[in-house]
Amino acid sequence: MTDARLTAWVHGHVQGVGFRWWTRSQALELGLVGSATNHADGRVLGVAEGARDRLEQLLSRLRGRSTPGTVTVVVESWDPPRGGLSGFVER
Repeated sequence: MTDARLTAWVHGHVQGVGFRWWTRSQALELGLVGSATNHADGRVLGVAEGARDRLEQLLSRLRGRSTPGTVTVVVESWDPPRGGLSGFVER
């Protein structure tokens, strides 16, 4: 399976509810590397690299009903992997 990089801007009530920790746990379970970062405007930015099918699973989970808080929309973009990532961190 081809590797890729997923960038996902998550909108909604996703700060102060454990969303970054949850995203990290989902990504690690799927064998992905990257980060989840809070932004001042209330969004969370998720960046992950790994197998495209695993990234698609993560994206599906981000849009699912079992996330902490309330996700209203996820805006994603896809790129070739850049590398240089290790583990999955919360920022």
